Amino acid sequence: MGARTNTRRQHKQRVDFRAQCEANDEPCWICDLPIDYAAAWDDYGNDDRFQEDHFWPVSTHPHLQEDPENKRPSHAGCNRERGNGSPVVDLGIPSRQWA
Repeated sequence: MGARTNTRRQHKQRVDFRAQCEANDEPCWICDLPIDYAAAWDDYGNDDRFQEDHFWPVSTHPHLQEDPENKRPSHAGCNRERGNGSPVVDLGIPSRQWA
């Protein structure tokens, strides 16, 4: 596995991605609730602040770190809780209650 990097280009991509998500008022892709875009990135007490998440974690797919198709808007808390686990699979609304 490759090490996670943090280049100037990647920093610019993160800034641009956040601006795009904020302009479109994108919700968290994990829980689908609104993100607090007004919160600073380092407001560590605010789990609702924006964080860039990777659909396929960088720890397991380092070659996708800069791929725009791999990036998703998330809450810091949702991203932390998910960790480097597999992508969330949403089955949608069930047709009926299953026992």
